[in-house]
Amino acid sequence: MNYEGTLRGVVENLYRCYMTGVARVFKALRGLDYALYKFRKPVEHVSVDIDILVRYEHLLKSVKALVDMGFRVEVLELYTVTMVIGETIVDLCTHPSFAWVMCLDDDRLLEEVEIIELDSVGVEVRAMSREAEAVATVAHVVYEEHVYLLSDYYVVREWFNRRVLSLARKLIVENAVEAALKLDEEVEKGLVKAPVKLSPAQVAVTLVWKFVEDPGFRATVVNTPRLVARRRIVQQLIWKIMRKTY
Repeated sequence: MNYEGTLRGVVENLYRCYMTGVARVFKALRGLDYALYKFRKPVEHVSVDIDILVRYEHLLKSVKALVDMGFRVEVLELYTVTMVIGETIVDLCTHPSFAWVMCLDDDRLLEEVEIIELDSVGVEVRAMSREAEAVATVAHVVYEEHVYLLSDYYVVREWFNRRVLSLARKLIVENAVEAALKLDEEVEKGLVKAPVKLSPAQVAVTLVWKFVEDPGFRATVVNTPRLVARRRIVQQLIWKIMRKTY
């Protein structure tokens, strides 16, 4: 059946373009220590950008490799370099973080890398294991975005297991996992509908716990005032706090 011109056709075209972009980036980064990050999910999806966790020592080589392909540096942050070519956006991340505060151990995550095949474009790429993606997903939701999407629900429902819980303890994100499991249960029971906006109280409790338990998080909290001083970023943070969905 031809879906050209329909909503499904538009989405499928976006998906093909997205996966083609992933394949091009992979070819540029071949031989470097990286992993696709916040990429794998139990359901097919199209992201607005391509997130890549790259070992710090390989960051400059990664940037150069993408520049050689025609990418330009769009935004330079403390732990992230955003690069763009056409409609393709790549975030090279050295430390998973939000507001310039580290929330996950990148070295530990880069131990959870495996080779997967992208069937739609016929190439193999380096990506984090399902368990690592599950942990990264809930940490991203609870600490940074504060919005629990339907895709997050499926990640928790389909991929959570004992190894996820063990990895969460090692990465000191147990409270994010507990929050995600509770949200999943509420969605299952029909008490809430995704997307779910986390309440300020929920966010505050998880952040305080993280501050107390995680020395890496605690040590980089001092970076936040530097970020807050930047007006554009402040506006983005306010928008994230006030919004109800993406």
